[in-house]
Amino acid sequence: MKKFFSIGETAKIVGLTSETLRHYDRIGLVKPCKADEWTGYRYYSRQEIVKLDTIKKLRCMDLSLDEIKTLLSYDDFGKIVDALRRIEKNADDKIAELQKAKERIARARTYYESKLREEPPANGPFVKRLPERIILLSDSVQTPTLDNLWNYHRHFFKQLPEDLREKFSFEDLAGIYESEGRQRLFAVCTRYEPTDGIVRLPQGNYLCADCTEETRRQTTERLTETAQTEYKVTPGFALQLVVVSGILQWNYQAQVFISE
Repeated sequence: MKKFFSIGETAKIVGLTSETLRHYDRIGLVKPCKADEWTGYRYYSRQEIVKLDTIKKLRCMDLSLDEIKTLLSYDDFGKIVDALRRIEKNADDKIAELQKAKERIARARTYYESKLREEPPANGPFVKRLPERIILLSDSVQTPTLDNLWNYHRHFFKQLPEDLREKFSFEDLAGIYESEGRQRLFAVCTRYEPTDGIVRLPQGNYLCADCTEETRRQTTERLTETAQTEYKVTPGFALQLVVVSGILQWNYQAQVFISE
């Protein structure tokens, strides 16, 4: 079994560049274990390769070279354990942050993919036939904010009784439900059990219009007036469905029920 490896071979094994290995040698982080007295070529053993791989993993966790050098210098097991615990905690936090970012990007991608499949939206109000939807109303939140929109699933699970949480799941859709002068944030259920806040939205034709945060109330009022004058219907509720238009911004589609 081969015992010693050149700089090029070692770089390939650990997935680093030869220049990175030379830099680690210069700063005293990892030095080759031997050098050929005739050629001057330096060689690494398996022990240095394991150390280099460890450094690569620690760098993935955003540790600086100085921090890594300090950690590798410890000969006190207690200090090593404490340091590794802190590193693990930081890694868990980073993973959670990356997961949130991934979910955010996935929502935006899903929206744009749906737009590719749809016909161009009408400039003014239009009628859309929608299936029955079951929504859960928030017990405390009226409108989306940057925080609760990206984490609204957590909000709705938290408000449910503990014995019902496993019986609920939600679509990646949220919005504002307005009825009798009151508005509340809602999530669309894919699985549910009867509980406080459950509302059935009937299947049928909805008068719809796209709008922004600034125009959603005016747009909803205009749709309600149109439903009354042109369709002879007084809607009992109105929706403003959140439509993702970017990773950190959103618009709405206002919807009022006009017929089954």
